[in-house]
Amino acid sequence: MWALPELVEAAARTGNTEVAAGALERLAETTQAGGTDVGLGLEARCRALLSGGTAADELYREAIDRLGRTRLRPELARAHLLYGEWLRRRGRRVDARGQLRTAHDMLDAIGMKAFAERTSRELIATGEKVPKRSAEAHDRLTPQEEQIARLARASAQIGTQLFLSARTVEWHLGKGVRQAGHRLPPRTARRAGPARTGRPGGLAKRLSNRWPARPVPSPATCPGAAADATAPGGIPAGRVRSRRRPRGP
Repeated sequence: MWALPELVEAAARTGNTEVAAGALERLAETTQAGGTDVGLGLEARCRALLSGGTAADELYREAIDRLGRTRLRPELARAHLLYGEWLRRRGRRVDARGQLRTAHDMLDAIGMKAFAERTSRELIATGEKVPKRSAEAHDRLTPQEEQIARLARASAQIGTQLFLSARTVEWHLGKGVRQAGHRLPPRTARRAGPARTGRPGGLAKRLSNRWPARPVPSPATCPGAAADATAPGGIPAGRVRSRRRPRGP
C-alpha cells in the first residue's frame, strides 16, 4: 500500500492521469476495507491530486484532519505541502503560506531535507522569506532529546515516563543533556553515567568500586625472586613446579 500513494503523486505531477487513476483505484481497495485514519487520509490526499475546485479543497482538508489523528508526521507534513502548493497555484497566497509554513517546520524538524527545500521554494514563490539554516542547525536537539533534557532536571524516572529502555535514555542523556548545557541531578547522573565513551557507566563503576582489580605483583616485590627470570634447565621461573618434600621416616 505504501508505494501506491507515491505512484499516484508522481503520475499526477507528470500528467499521467491514467496511471494515477489506476494506482488510486488499487489503493482504495485496501484503504476502504481497512477504514483507518491512515489509509483513508492517504486516499483523500491522493484523490485531491486528481480533483479540482471545491472537491480538491475538501479532500485536502480531510486528509490533513485524518492524518493529524495519527502518528505519521511525515505523511501529514506532505499533506500540508501538497495543499499549500495547490492553494498557491490558484492564487490563494495567504492561505498557501499558512499550509506551507506548517509543512516546512514539520519537515525541517523531521529531517526530510529534500521536501523541506521543496517547501522553501514554494514559500518563496508566495513572497515569503525563508530563513537559511545556520551552521548550528545540525546540532539542534531532537524533540525527544529536548524532552529528556527537561525531565532530567527534575526526575530520575525518565525511562518510566517516556517508556524508553535504560540504554536509550543513557544515549539521549549523553548527547542531549550535555549539548543543551543542563546539569543533571546527582542521582540521575550516577544512574546515567558517561554515555558511549568507553568508560564505565553507573553499574560498571559501582561494581569496580566494590570489587577493585587486584594489582599483579612484580618479580622485584616477590620474596625469593631470582635476578634471572629463567630457572635452571631453561624453564621460566614462573613455570617451575614445586616438588613435594619427602616425608620423614
